[in-house]
Amino acid sequence: MDRNHWHKSNRYIQNDMIKIPHRFLDHQIDPETETLIIGTFNPETANNEAEFFYGRSRNYLWRLLPLAFGEKNLKEHTKQEKLEFIKKHHIDFIDLIEEIEVENGNENNYSDIYIDGKVTRWKNIIDVINSLPNLKKVCFTRKTFSSIPNIKLHIENIRQHCEKKEILFKTLISPARFYRDNKQTEWTNFLLNDSK
Repeated sequence: MDRNHWHKSNRYIQNDMIKIPHRFLDHQIDPETETLIIGTFNPETANNEAEFFYGRSRNYLWRLLPLAFGEKNLKEHTKQEKLEFIKKHHIDFIDLIEEIEVENGNENNYSDIYIDGKVTRWKNIIDVINSLPNLKKVCFTRKTFSSIPNIKLHIENIRQHCEKKEILFKTLISPARFYRDNKQTEWTNFLLNDSK
């Protein structure tokens, strides 16, 4: 029996391994971007309810960002409202990973520790940074790097590149799982106050 076939959700299954692309591969970074927010991966899977970056129910980025600017919480709002917000504030998003290959049955394992060793295509973020003439700040949505050596290496290369280009680079508390005042303070400081 042939075990290689196309799954209905555009995933390619080969020998019980499934290639999963990033859900927003076609997202075009606004050339006017001043603040670039780097995440890890947003999978194109049936169980992923995100309609845009950081759109899953347990992620609070769309509360953190608007509140930093004194604007309304966009967590339960439309993709269009989120796009208007980031355009107004010259913010955009990119993820480190374009595609992963996982064992059949692990399509919904979003853990960075799990996917760190499953990457088949990394995004060339340094090329994207070089294409943004107004870029002032870059952050990665994670502060700890234990058990994710491949992600750590890519982020370190990006940090060094930003340093050479005199672009502020920070790692921030993850916007996922919960919302807290200290998380809001850190994100607000990065967005509004931090500078070289």
